[in-house]
This record gives sequence, structure tokens and C-alpha cells, in this order.
Amino acid sequence: MNPIPMRDEFNRALHMTRRHLFGQASLGLGTAALASLNMGGLAMASNNAGLPELPHFAPKAKRAIYLFMAGAPSQLDTFDYKPKLNDLFNEDLRKMPDVQKGQRITTMTSGQSSLPIAPSKFKFAQYGESRAWVSDLLPYTAKMVDDIAIVKTVHTEAINHDPAITYICTGNQLPGKASLGAWLSYGLGSMNDNLPSFVVMTPTWTGRPEAQALYNRLWGSGFLPTKYQGVSLRSQGDPVLFLSNPPGIDRETRRSMLDRAAELNRQTYESWGDPQTRARVEQAEMAFRMQASVPDLVDISGETKETLEMYGDEVTKPGTFAASCLLARRMAERDVRFVQIFHRGWDQHANMARDLPNQCHDIDQPAWALIQDLKQRGMLDDTLVVWGGEFGRTVYCQGKLTRENYGRDHHPRNFCVWLAGGGVKPGVVYGETDDFSYNAIENPVHIHDLNATILRCMGIDNSRFTFRAQGLDVRLTGVEEHHPVEGIMKS
Repeated sequence: MNPIPMRDEFNRALHMTRRHLFGQASLGLGTAALASLNMGGLAMASNNAGLPELPHFAPKAKRAIYLFMAGAPSQLDTFDYKPKLNDLFNEDLRKMPDVQKGQRITTMTSGQSSLPIAPSKFKFAQYGESRAWVSDLLPYTAKMVDDIAIVKTVHTEAINHDPAITYICTGNQLPGKASLGAWLSYGLGSMNDNLPSFVVMTPTWTGRPEAQALYNRLWGSGFLPTKYQGVSLRSQGDPVLFLSNPPGIDRETRRSMLDRAAELNRQTYESWGDPQTRARVEQAEMAFRMQASVPDLVDISGETKETLEMYGDEVTKPGTFAASCLLARRMAERDVRFVQIFHRGWDQHANMARDLPNQCHDIDQPAWALIQDLKQRGMLDDTLVVWGGEFGRTVYCQGKLTRENYGRDHHPRNFCVWLAGGGVKPGVVYGETDDFSYNAIENPVHIHDLNATILRCMGIDNSRFTFRAQGLDVRLTGVEEHHPVEGIMKS
């Protein structure tokens, strides 16, 4: 879709003199050093207008917030109620081939003598007009089931964490591909000259102390230009790395340095037409503007008491999920295109009774508050909110099983995701699984279909949204045909 004009750049390179070579190298190093006074190379997601052919049709949402539960929440203990399992406690799933259907098992449980069925110890009830089942771990989420669409049959091919998270975030299990936020920034551009179009937060968690590592390639730009990668917002020190000027450099001096560097880059561009010269100027200019915009963004002193109370006691503690949700709303107000919050600690292979309640407590009230806050401000209609992890958990126990405690292994065949806001039909429960929450039996949704749905809400046809990389027209949703989930979308 966007072939790179290699011929002109190749011809220029053929005629480059030694003087020009060293001149360009020194200019690049100088501008990079200038930008690092503020961003350490992370402010690449600068303002752009997006692609002229996008959106493909009128978008329902102009911005999105993705609450990613890294580690894989148990659908059996949150949204996928299976009461018949109580009568099958400790029965061996290996003796039920019609249920297992050849599903591969991780090495963490493949050596067990049996795969004992573990019913959920948590209580479920139906809520709202949708009569959605929600466990008592999520009392606030239960109050808003008529605001959200719960999809119970999302599935993936990946069975281990890093490939699975990489898959759902970038459309491929292999590293090096562009992330969802980078795709949206590339296609739709930025709506705010003073903030990046893609921001990432990685808050603390209170469940299982050990958690899977998160790699910045999950919000990277891959084969897209680096200015589309996500910018990480930190809770300690500078909100963004190297945001403050070093000692001896004031704002006026910084402005003067930028102007001189911009003029040198302009001259270089006129001589050689290298697009990276423009990228260098954009990077440095965004870093300069963020010195003023980011401190205002993270200053929550102007929030009302009622708003803070809605998000819960943790909201004033920097780095918590509650604080991150409030900042996500503040970014949405400032028209940041895509915000992604990665909440870790959901990998409950054991001690489900201890760790899962803590994890749910972290996110339940803040996620509910985010939806209510957006709704009260008239922003939910054009803001898409997504909640979910990378795969589900097994019906059988990993390790020791009791009625009161158990663990669950990885399960890719079905897991739950909820969506709300722009383009989403509220009060919907979509898809159904078997009595073991082991197989999708009605309306399965591949993770590519989920991403196609997100793109559609943002006004993008996933089948036409491509980028030419290594001779291929690459899509976020892969080479096979995938479609938005029409059953959860507003007409």
C-alpha cells in the first residue's frame, strides 16, 4: 500500500561524497542527542495526519483504551459460569475425550497422573437486563453489565504467555511486527499536537508476586516508522524518561537549540530528501512540547473528590491500576488516540483462592469507574474500551486440588473479553462454551476477529488496512480472512 521510494534514495546515495556522509552522520547524532534531553528516543510518536484514505467509513470511536490483563484471567472464575462442574469435582478430564478433543497440554500439567476437574469456589449471580453471569470477585463490573458486551468465546492458537501476548497485541506470535496502537497511530494519526498518539502504562499488581515480563516490542512499531511506537508513561521520576532538561539548560536555550537543529535538518532535506531528517525534527519538537503537556496531564489535583472516590482508595497512589485508569481518562479528554494499560499478575497456576481475589480487587472498581467517568462526561459514545487477557485457564487443576483452593493451567480455546463504548452494543453476552468451559460451541471469535472489531469501531476495514514490508502487504489481522464481530456492534 505504501511502497518506499527506494530508487530516489539509492540514486542520491550513489552521489554522496565523503563530506556529505560525515556531515549527515554528525547532524543525526546531534539531533538525537538534542532529543534525548527530553525523551531518550521515546518521543517518536509525534503528530501526524494519518493516511489520506482513512478512515474507510465513519468511525464510531475516535480513541480507544485497552485494559490488558497480562497473565490470562480465569474465565471460569469470572464470567463463564459452569454450575454442573460441582458434581464433577476431582473427576479426571483425561477420561472425557469428547471434551478434551486432542487439545494440547502444557508441560506444566502433561506429567500429572490425572487432570482433576476444579469447579470455581466463587459464587456467581446474574445481573442487569442482560442477565449476565458474573462472579462475586467483580462486584463493580457486575453493576455495569448493561454498559458492556461480554464475549465468552475468544480463542487463539498460542498456549504460552509471551507468544500469546505478542499475538494478540501485534497479530503475530513472532516478534518484530507492529502493535495495535502503532497501527492505529500510523493509519489515523494524532489528534493532539502536544501528546503522543499512543501511550502505555504498566501499573503494579497485588496477586501472584511473580509475573511474566513485558517487552516494549508489545507496543513497538515493528516494520512501521519508529515514530508510531508507544510512549511509556512512568509513575516514578520523570513521567517520561529524560523529560526534564539537564542542569544548565533552560527552556529558552532548548528552544534556540531546536531552531538551529531544525534549520540544519531543513538544509539536509533539501539536499538529499532523506525522510529521517523530518522525523528527527518531529521527535525533538514533540519532546519540547511534552515538557509542558505531560506535567499537566499527570497532575490530578484538579480532580473532584467525587471523581477520586469513584476510582477507589488506590487512585492517589502513583503506579496503581486505579491511578492508571484515571490518567487514561485524562488522556482520552486530551484526545490521545490509543492508551494501553498492562496489568500483570494473572497467571494463577496455584493459590487461586489467595491471588485471584487480589487481582480482581485491583481492577474491578477502577475499570467500572473509567466507564462511568467517560459516560458522565459524554465521552463513552466515541471512546472504545476493551478488557481482556491473552488466553483462558483450564477447567482442570494444576497441582493440588481442594474444594477451597486450586490452580489452573493455560487454555487457548476460549476466554472472555469485554468491550464498551464507541461502536459497541451494550448489554450483550456473545458466544457460548460447553459445560466445561473447554470448547466454544457457539459464535467463536478468533483474536484476529477481535482486532478487526477494534479497527472497525475506529473506522477501519481490516482487510484493506495494509503496509508493504519485505515485499508483502502486511495486515494486523493476518493473511487469512477475518471479520468484525457484528453481533456486538451497533448498526
